[in-house]
Amino acid sequence: MTSDGVRTVDTREQLDTLLADHERVLVMVRTAGCTICKSMSPILDGVDRTTDATVVEFNPRTDLDAVADFAVRSVPTFLLFVDGELVDRRADGFVPSEDLTAFAASD
Repeated sequence: MTSDGVRTVDTREQLDTLLADHERVLVMVRTAGCTICKSMSPILDGVDRTTDATVVEFNPRTDLDAVADFAVRSVPTFLLFVDGELVDRRADGFVPSEDLTAFAASD
């Protein structure tokens, strides 16, 4: 597996580019002040290293249409895309490493 590290995007346009360029993408929708989101950083690093998923942190602070498009009601929200299509989501707060790894690898 090749890892480019966890990527950070701030706009839907940037996210759409990543979705077009990568087969499997795990997105964590976050906000700057979210302490649970900050605690997820080492777990996201692990998922990035151990799965084929491209891992992305998305802070849509200036792109609120994306929040509506993905029906984000709380942060962190995890979105799993395969071939550019949203296939699964989780919005249950802190997710342990093994659970998030399995989620990122699921079909």
